[in-house]
Amino acid sequence: MTIGDSVHTPTPLRTDHYEFTMLEAALAGHNGDKQCVFEVFSRRLSSGRRYGVVAGIARLAEAIETFRFSEETLDFLRRDNVVARSTIDWLRDYRFSGDIDVYREGDLYFPGSPIATVRGTFAECILLETLTLSILNHDSAVASAAARMVTAARGRPILEMGGRRTHESAAVAAARASYLAGFSASSNLAAGARWGVPTGGTSAHAFTLLHGDEKEAFRAQIAQYGTDTTLLVDTYDITQGIRNAIEVAGPRLRSIRIDSGDLSEMAMQSRELLDSLGAKDTKIIVSGDLDEYAIAALSGAPVDTYGAGTAVVTGSGVPTAGFVYKLVEVEGRPVAKRSESKVTVGGAKTAIRRHKPTGTAIEEVVVAQGRPDRQPGDQDLQVPLFRGGKPMELPSLSRSREFLRQRLISIPWEGLKLSPGDPAIPVIIR
Repeated sequence: MTIGDSVHTPTPLRTDHYEFTMLEAALAGHNGDKQCVFEVFSRRLSSGRRYGVVAGIARLAEAIETFRFSEETLDFLRRDNVVARSTIDWLRDYRFSGDIDVYREGDLYFPGSPIATVRGTFAECILLETLTLSILNHDSAVASAAARMVTAARGRPILEMGGRRTHESAAVAAARASYLAGFSASSNLAAGARWGVPTGGTSAHAFTLLHGDEKEAFRAQIAQYGTDTTLLVDTYDITQGIRNAIEVAGPRLRSIRIDSGDLSEMAMQSRELLDSLGAKDTKIIVSGDLDEYAIAALSGAPVDTYGAGTAVVTGSGVPTAGFVYKLVEVEGRPVAKRSESKVTVGGAKTAIRRHKPTGTAIEEVVVAQGRPDRQPGDQDLQVPLFRGGKPMELPSLSRSREFLRQRLISIPWEGLKLSPGDPAIPVIIR
């Protein structure tokens, strides 16, 4: 096995070759030690979105803290002629020693929001570009989609069950990001072990098919877990499946799950049948390619819980947040890209969010090389993530989850619509 074959490939190699090209040329030209500022932002929201959710900050902090070059990694770089021996010697002692400020995990972002500001030498900062973008782009895309699903669910729980629809490492990150956004639990055990995400799951169609007889399968599950479980009733005929479930488990069965068909119609028929069988407290869980629009369409149906898979782990059709990592300042001097279609505002930014006395957000103000004039209700958006290369203490995932809930309450209600429109609040860049 080569070093690149494992999903556990060292963090420094989960990057782009050109970062090492720039690093080596900058060091050779005696420019690597220049103090620089890089910023992470998105030029626009994805089509149809009115806000984005910042996610992955804790994962990024962990990745940067452990960003080290082992001898095995350095041997690979030398063997494949990625960099020269002098650069190898420099990388051997690499430690990020700069400062990073970020929007809090669970905060909202809009076009131009400087969600991360990285300060340090060019050499140490340039190596973090791909790492930073890959984590924040993926996690924020998932959290943004998940938050829209939570809004569409109108208080009904949603379970994340998309691990089999994405890369095995991405599945863990997606479970974490969807829980941050308000999902109630995940099927992914690694997310539970690593991040404390609540997990759950019962059975699939294979379990029913294994027994040949549906009642036999239900009896086996009830014998092991009691009535506090969920029976999958659509392996054969849903109506008969529900009758079998209640016959075996009795009217105290916690829930049934439906994974196919016209979910709205199936939910209504199932509710009527359950009630007629005396199982008025038995909940109905529906799953099967649900996205925010499908969930919204089910708002009038007697559904108690949703299960979302493919759509949430792929960002509901938007698998990246579109963040870029741009150099905006060199030795205190603003620098900016000026191409016709991709203009960058030079200079390190300060961002605040402005609110009405009622607490409703009205705009985000971003100022380059200065600070916005303060008004009552203004809130600073960036918080320290690293100081002198040392990570700062971060809020727990549960606190960040609550923080996002409050942020969503703070934006105008129009900003929560699923229909295309302007960003929930404007961003003023000065």
